[in-house]
Amino acid sequence: MRAATLLLSPPPFSLRPLTPTSTAASSFIHSTPPLAFPSLKHKPLLNPLTPSPNNPFAVRADDGDGDSANPDDYDMDDEELEEVDNKKDFDIEYDPLAAAAAGIVGGEEDISMVHSKSFVSTRGWDSEMIADYRINEDEFHKLSLLDCDFFIRKPPDPDNDVYDFREMYVTPPDTDVYAIPKVLAPLPQKYIRCAKSDFGVYNVTEPPIDAPRGPLYKSDREVQKVYLTKHYRNRRLGDPEFVLDFEEIYVIDSRTKSITRAKVLVTIPEGRNRDRKHDLLVIRDNGNSFKIIHASERDDPTTVIEREEWQKTRQDMERHLRKLRDFNVSNWF
Repeated sequence: MRAATLLLSPPPFSLRPLTPTSTAASSFIHSTPPLAFPSLKHKPLLNPLTPSPNNPFAVRADDGDGDSANPDDYDMDDEELEEVDNKKDFDIEYDPLAAAAAGIVGGEEDISMVHSKSFVSTRGWDSEMIADYRINEDEFHKLSLLDCDFFIRKPPDPDNDVYDFREMYVTPPDTDVYAIPKVLAPLPQKYIRCAKSDFGVYNVTEPPIDAPRGPLYKSDREVQKVYLTKHYRNRRLGDPEFVLDFEEIYVIDSRTKSITRAKVLVTIPEGRNRDRKHDLLVIRDNGNSFKIIHASERDDPTTVIEREEWQKTRQDMERHLRKLRDFNVSNWF
């Protein structure tokens, strides 16, 4: 028998994850109604920055006060760079019924780049291509799954939580035949801090008959997926403002030997300006569906189990009754 495990809880720290793209607000076009008296005309509104022709106190700028550079030649701050980078990497889906707002507070913590002589960029390689060399596994994060081992470049860092997705390999379990994994979504081309978690099942088997003194049952955990959740603003684990970025989750699948970025639905109305320490990530559908809700909407485990078991019971009963009648759907519910 197999018992599925479900990851629902946020990290035991104060949470406020991420940078999503805000939904566009509806635009309204208002037309000016016709005047009841044609002799009356609209008086145009003056721009506050444009001096009135009748005003003798016109303010003019000296040549040295203005910046004559190209308007496109300016340096973006950390906040703009982070937003542009996220838009380039992936788009976050927001609930259409939730009102999203713009604006991010705080800056991202930079991670110093470290040059490695053994670094081999696997970007642009054909997936599942066998590498003709061996790697030093000590320089990589090793993620052991049921059907494969995943290796992601590990830059030196005291927290041991920095990932470099530009160099990745996949091998059969406990072998040294390295291949290039499938990349199903754009990945960041820079260092990022991630927290690791996994999704798996427990495979419970009965003992053989010829071992009467053996354990009553044997339970093996089979890891099917590994989740890498980005630290918000790349903050360290011990930072007082540390929080996970639930909107940026990278999923490694054991069966397909691939890595992709999860599509996360945000249902909190405040959108980007929400208090992220109250975020709660809900993972459903065997680890394929991701949704962020407010912590106040969290159900206790008993309620979740009862709801899931009731749905399964209805499906089993409907499947049984279908054999006893000549129509497809029952109305006994």
